[in-house]
Parts: sequence; structure tokens; C-alpha cells
Amino acid sequence: MILQALTEHYEALAAQGKIARPGWADAKISFALCLGESGELERVASTKTEQTQGKKTVLAPQKLSLPAPVTRTAGVLSNFLWDNSSYILGVDAKGKPQRSLKCFEACKVLHHQVLDGVDSPGARALLAFLDRWDPAAAAEHPALKEDWEELTGGANLVFRYHGDYLHNDPMIRRAWQRHYDSSGEGPEMVCLVTGQKGPVEAVHPSIKGVAGGQTSGTALVSFNAPAFCSYGRDQSLNAPVSRYAAFAYTTALNDLLADREHLYRVGNTTVLFWAKSGQPAFQDFFAAMAFGGTACYDAGTLGGMLKSLLEGKPVLYDETRLDPGMDFYILGISPNAARLSVRFFLRNSFGGFLENVQRHNDRLEIIRPANDSFESIPPWKLVDATVNQNSKDKSPSPVMTGEVLRAILTDTHYPVSLLNGVTLRIRADHKVDRTRAAILKAYYLKKPHPDIPKEVLTVSLNPACDTPAYVLGRLFSVYEAIQSAANPGINTTIKDKYFNSAAATPAVIFPILGNLAQKHLKKLKSSNRGLCVFYEKQLGEVASLLDTSFPARMSLPQQGAFQLGYYHQTQDRYQKKEDK
Repeated sequence: MILQALTEHYEALAAQGKIARPGWADAKISFALCLGESGELERVASTKTEQTQGKKTVLAPQKLSLPAPVTRTAGVLSNFLWDNSSYILGVDAKGKPQRSLKCFEACKVLHHQVLDGVDSPGARALLAFLDRWDPAAAAEHPALKEDWEELTGGANLVFRYHGDYLHNDPMIRRAWQRHYDSSGEGPEMVCLVTGQKGPVEAVHPSIKGVAGGQTSGTALVSFNAPAFCSYGRDQSLNAPVSRYAAFAYTTALNDLLADREHLYRVGNTTVLFWAKSGQPAFQDFFAAMAFGGTACYDAGTLGGMLKSLLEGKPVLYDETRLDPGMDFYILGISPNAARLSVRFFLRNSFGGFLENVQRHNDRLEIIRPANDSFESIPPWKLVDATVNQNSKDKSPSPVMTGEVLRAILTDTHYPVSLLNGVTLRIRADHKVDRTRAAILKAYYLKKPHPDIPKEVLTVSLNPACDTPAYVLGRLFSVYEAIQSAANPGINTTIKDKYFNSAAATPAVIFPILGNLAQKHLKKLKSSNRGLCVFYEKQLGEVASLLDTSFPARMSLPQQGAFQLGYYHQTQDRYQKKEDK
């Protein structure tokens, strides 16, 4: 299903002229070797261009459409018309001259196979260069001295002849296409993607750009152990895919990974999404709604568009008609050595995904502190809330990350690992911030529990709620405020000492907190009588909602209600201060 969807996406982009055809792919090129009529190397020209990376403008390799790269494992295989210095010049900085010579010979053999008999001055000049070039004398060549370290350090090189790239020569392009189309040598099998019988690709092209993956590329389809090779079918023959389909799905996936505006990372999971039509406006809108991406409209206009889409009505976004019934795909992948792990692959209508995301955002909605700039909480903040931000490794569990994203996008129960992770962080840090409180609220709204009723799961403070755990959380917040008012700038508060035990065993802790509060009120009365009266009144209002006795113990859901009560009361106090 994944390969079929990616192949369809490739075909949609190819029909719009936005992606390379079979046999061609984009590659990053740093230098061009300029050849004379007799094949002599005249000079080396930089192909780098000024590009914006973050907030800086830097010189970076230029992306060119070139003959498709080979898939290298441990063997020596050359690309056509471009490669690194090992293959093009027979030298590099790796300290293995014998292997570099083998690479150069492989390059020479390939170009003779493709270009012998091609009646093109550029083709003849290139073959003459390869036949006459002496790798042993490369370091002394005047054209290479200035950029020698960069040239031999892994930069990709191409060829120019009379001011134009050789890969733009029509005769050379036709020769390469004939070679590529006729080079399939795999056994005849039925392709799992197209359903047609023909030669299958043993080694699929590499996929690059996955965060945390190998820079040389990773594989989505491969088999590397005897246990995976049924009936002796090794490499990728256990899942037969034709050469065209292998090229199409990897080209589409690489194109999606190269589009940084529509690529999001949650934990170690890279999330990609696309519409069947291949129109980027669908990605723009979904990124803004689901991941907090930037949009070309203000929040009010986006909200109106979302409302129409959820009602099944198409809208016009950036001159593109967004159809809520359009097929939409979301893929989550993470690195696993030289391979990719698929965390999830989801298919739904565009409107269906938006509806699920909106329900999730509605569940997460909770009173926002003034210093919180996020309009809605993005998924990456949810999983980061389970991680100790002071630890060396701040990566959340990849399994939990995949489950959280799947729950959001399919509108199913959140994983219990998310709740447990947040609860552990609250206990360790004695802190309930917006994200953690929102997770508690969303989890129990989606999976109700009798110990934490809906009256607790509100956006802001519910002063009428008399659920004991919720009221105790409010009461703890009032006690903390009284202590801070009586002792400005205090280093260690009751939250640092008693927060966890107050939530777990209130009958033991709250009498102690009550006695401390009376002492703090007495101290406050001498310095600020008006504030003392205010807190005494607030304390009476909250305490009146409780029975005469405190619960001996509270369950995990009840502790969640306690934490929400504490958060609501605290934010209500700050909100009132802002209003004043």
C-alpha cells in the first residue's frame, strides 16, 4: 500500500513536470570539470549557489537533474556523467589509492558502454578525457590545485563542454535513456506495485534525508539475513518490485523528504503527508492545522476555511481548490541502521484527517499562560513532555511517538505510555505546565474514568466542581500562594516538599499544610492586611466544597484530577493578576 501510494504520487508529480522521469534524479553538485575538444581538462568551475539555511545565506552545492545514481553497498559502481573524485578522477582523501583506481576504471568502462558510437563532440571529448587521464598525476594538475581538498573530500563533480553541461546534450541523453531502459537484469516476476510481469529490481535506490539515518542513504525494502530470504530469494527479490516502480516510489519519497516546508519531526519519527493530486496547497493547510506550520492566511481566515472543509465544502486556498474528499496520505518513518522503520501509514480523505485533528485540538484546549506562544500544542511538544529535559538523551520513546501520532490522526485512544510518561515527569519535577495538564485532560476525555468526571476536564477553572481530588488540587494552589505572599522570593515552597504526597495521601499531608497556611496568614496579616483578607476569603470558598475528612489515598485518575485542579487554580490566579 505504501509503495502504491508513493508511485501514484510520483506519477502525479511527473504529469505536472515537477519531478524527474525514470532514469533521472536530482543530485547536489559542487564542481564542473570543463573539457576541451581533445578531452583535456582546461579548468574547474564551482557550481555552488547562494542558498538560505535557517537565518544564514551560504554557498551550497547546486541541485541538478542528472542520470539516476546507482545503489552502492560494498561494490564498485559508477554513476553516469557525475560522481565523486574517486570515480571521476581516480583520487580521493580516503587513503585507499588502489580502490580509487578501481573506481576510476569502473567509471571509464560505464561511459564507453553508453557513449561508444555516439556521434557527439561532447561524448568524444569525455571519452578522450577518461582514456588519457592519469590519476597518479592528478595532484599536480594546475586546474585542480586551488580546490584540491574540497574536490577530493567527497564533493560531486559533473562535466562541461564548450560552456554547457554534457548531461544537457540531446544525443548523450538519448544514449543514457537507451542504456537505462535496457539494463534490467533481474528475474521475470510479477511486480507487487504495478501488477505487471517483467524484470524486477534486486537493489532499490537509496532514500536520503531521514533525520538520524545514514547520510549515504537508507532502504525501505531490503532483506539482509537468511531468515528473511524465502525460497532463496535474496536482496529485494522476496518482495518483487519492477525497476520502474522502484524508481518511482524512491523518487517520490526522496522528493517528499527534500521538501523541508512540509516535513515534520516528532521525536525520532519523520512525518510526511501528501494529497493524491500532488498539489502542495493540501500540505500547506494540513501542516498549519496539525503541526502549527506557517500559512499565508491569518488565524481567522484559516478557521473559516477549516469550518467549511469540516462541513464538506471545498475552499480556495492560495488559488488551489481544496476538496475535503481528496485522498490524503500520512507516513511516519524512523531510521533503523541502514533501513527505515515504518511507524505508521494512514490513508483517509483530507476532510477526515482534518476532523480527527480538530477533535484532538479541542480535547487539548486548556487555559494558556501569558508566556506561551503556541496557539495550539503541536504533537512534538506532547511527546517531549514525557522526557527529562535535563538528561543527556532527550529523545522520547519511538514506539510511544508512533502511537501518539496514530491516535491523533485516527481519533483513537491515546497510548497509556503517554499518560504514564507525563505522570512520572510531574512527580519528578513537581510541575504541572500547560502541555502536561492538556495531556491529562485529553487522555481522560477520550478514555473516561469514574474517578475523574467531566466537571474536572474543563478548559479553565470550574469553581462549582466539588470533586474532592479537584478541590484538593485547588486548595494546594491556594496554600502555595499564601506561602509565597508571606515569604516573597522563598527558595523551597510547599510544592517542592509536599506536592506528590499531597496528591497521593491527602489525609496525612493536608492537616500539615493547613497549619502552615495559618502561620503564613498570621505573618501576612502584619505586612498586608488586605491581601490576608483576600486569601482567607478564597481559602474559605475552596474549603467549603470539601467534606469534613480528607481521603486517605487517591488513585492515579484522582491524582490527575488533583493536578488539573492545581493547574486551573494557579492559572486563574495569574489571569486575575493580568486583568487587574
